[in-house]
Amino acid sequence: MIVAIDGPAGAGKGTLARRLAREFNLAYLDTGALYRAVGVRVLEMGADPADPASAAHAARTLDPSSLESARLRDEDAGDAASKVAAVPEVRAALLEFQRGFAKAPPSPCTGAVLDGRDIGTVVCPHADLKLYVTASAEERARRRTLELQEKGFDAIQERVLADIIARDERDRDRTAAPLAEARDAFVLDTTEMDADTVFGLAAALFRSRADQLAETEPEKSGKPDRP
Repeated sequence: MIVAIDGPAGAGKGTLARRLAREFNLAYLDTGALYRAVGVRVLEMGADPADPASAAHAARTLDPSSLESARLRDEDAGDAASKVAAVPEVRAALLEFQRGFAKAPPSPCTGAVLDGRDIGTVVCPHADLKLYVTASAEERARRRTLELQEKGFDAIQERVLADIIARDERDRDRTAAPLAEARDAFVLDTTEMDADTVFGLAAALFRSRADQLAETEPEKSGKPDRP
């Protein structure tokens, strides 16, 4: 079973994806970390993340071990990720990895959950369950500011909000796989929800979809390969 979770930065999709993975024995892939790692690599090269040649080179030579770097959670990594993600060559370089993970998740997992910006629309358009997790920009900025302050950073909410709005615009306006709701996605607006409420709704959708798939399993032998 493949679960695709999309949404803007700070909406809570990563938290939800990890909980679904633990609850239902799914392999989890934070696709945003791939782009953050590419963005950080470009910065370490002393180049501009918006430069297509530098970004494409960083994506093609990405070391999977860099996905564990603590620097990926920094604000500059998030900003750089949004820029490299707008480069078509970067998206092409990372697309095969993401699809391979979804189609053949590591054992003993029985499925995969991926979160990002274009999972349900581009990476896994045939995912069994698609969720679009969103929240107001103001609420996402409040959450991100608290998160940064808890980590010891001197974060200012107004500045974080401005960064989030700018990233939203880049993600939605880019020509390569822009942020968008899949037509068959369930929308979860988390603005006034806590994490437990969001998880409860998503878990119910997962179980319902799993039951549907179990009932139609005999008919799937002729279904084309996914994602």
